[in-house]
Amino acid sequence: MKPVSALLGQRRNAGLWHTGPDTTVFEALHLLARHEVGALVVLEGERLVGVFSERDYTRKVALLGKNSKAMQVAEIMTAHVITVTPNTPTHACMALMSQKRIRHLPVVDNGKVVGMLSIRDLMDDIIADHEKTIEQLTSYIQS
Repeated sequence: MKPVSALLGQRRNAGLWHTGPDTTVFEALHLLARHEVGALVVLEGERLVGVFSERDYTRKVALLGKNSKAMQVAEIMTAHVITVTPNTPTHACMALMSQKRIRHLPVVDNGKVVGMLSIRDLMDDIIADHEKTIEQLTSYIQS
């Protein structure tokens, strides 16, 4: 399988969406909606300090009846973030996400966040690889 860097390079939505720890949860939710993503990296300057996801919101705000306009991202973000490097094979990312039951992996290169992978990115890549294999086998059989 290919490295994460190849997957990041072919994405159509290549932006790295982020927020700060002092942003309100409400504002961060608007960022998720605007960019149509399920998670944001949380940065202090260029330093990764957490990940804020829809899951964080639903479990730590909505279900507990708290006010998203009064809470900061730092209060509910996932602070112990699992990361990968651009050289990590995509199959290793899939295994890590499955083992840790996470849906997003920040990609860090020399201490700097260079991207974020979602489970959807990995599944789309696997499906594309399978479709290509099927096409090649079909072509081989027909010739």
